[in-house]
Amino acid sequence: MSKKKRLQKKLTREERRQLRKKKRRKRIIVLVIELIILAVLGVVAYGVFKLDKLDFNILDQNKLDVYKDTGPYTNIALFGLDSREGELEGGVQSDTIMIASINNETSDVKLVSVYRDTLLQQADGTYEKANSAYAKGGPEEAISLLNRNFDLDIQNYASVNFNALIDVIDALGGIEIDIQEEELEYINGYITEIVNVTGKESLGVYEAGTQTLNGVQATAYARIRYTAGNDFKRTERQRTVLLKVIEKAKQASFSTLNKIVDDVFPQVSTSFSSIELLGFASNAMNYNIVDTSGFPFEVTTSENVQNHSGSYVVPIDFSENVVQLHAYLFGEEEYITSDTVQKIDDDIVYLTGIDSGTEAIQSDY
Repeated sequence: MSKKKRLQKKLTREERRQLRKKKRRKRIIVLVIELIILAVLGVVAYGVFKLDKLDFNILDQNKLDVYKDTGPYTNIALFGLDSREGELEGGVQSDTIMIASINNETSDVKLVSVYRDTLLQQADGTYEKANSAYAKGGPEEAISLLNRNFDLDIQNYASVNFNALIDVIDALGGIEIDIQEEELEYINGYITEIVNVTGKESLGVYEAGTQTLNGVQATAYARIRYTAGNDFKRTERQRTVLLKVIEKAKQASFSTLNKIVDDVFPQVSTSFSSIELLGFASNAMNYNIVDTSGFPFEVTTSENVQNHSGSYVVPIDFSENVVQLHAYLFGEEEYITSDTVQKIDDDIVYLTGIDSGTEAIQSDY
């Protein structure tokens, strides 16, 4: 008789019953664990399938002019494109330029709008408006412009066109915006333009006050630039719309978010991998936008830039503006700018005649 049979013979009926019960429980636990693993794999597979709708664009890291590591922060360039034909990777100007800085230790996020008409150094060493870099060299050149001029370490981006914003807002059922009396004329002008360009239908906005705007109306609101504050105020409107969208998306149902993914992802270009985006998505509910601002902080405008025509946003004491940016985003109160930034400062003074003694215009939007 084997050792196993001799052992079983010594066991009482109750002991054998308890042993079989333990074995069944173990099999059930293993089965549950397997089901959980399969469910997780299913969610990941579904997420990867959905993310495959995005336009993924691998960047040449050697062309990004990364300056130095900013520590526990992930900095991302966000571009809203004046794209009428769906172009995402160059050939069109970036109508909106934002830097999203995520504190990975706290999940706090700060947004900075870079005024699109800001006089900045381009990849070839010349000086032009900030929004021209995307048109010349796509996201690589636009990111390198931000890194070179601001001593940053941005390595990834996301770009969207007008239609994407319209579709997101419509899927969310609109967003609430407080429309001012002076904005009515301009919002309706942009609504007409957007309807003509996109073929989407929308009524106008006929009265001031807080109201729910659809996608076309909200996008038109974000484009207004001819009221008091001009382009400075416009970037504030853009950040307001973005915050309202994020706030409402956090409360949206799965079916609504699924529709947004299906409708909008084909209109988005990004350098992030599927795995990186899934990582962001898993932490999405923890992210908290704690503050927004516009850059440069101290500015004026000028139509007298040497060998240039048109009106430019000109930083007053460019190097000091970069110091303030690092203090704002990363808490670096005694930041010392790079030699490149100091040269850009000298060049801007030479081209414009605007130095640290120039009186700033109000740009705190």
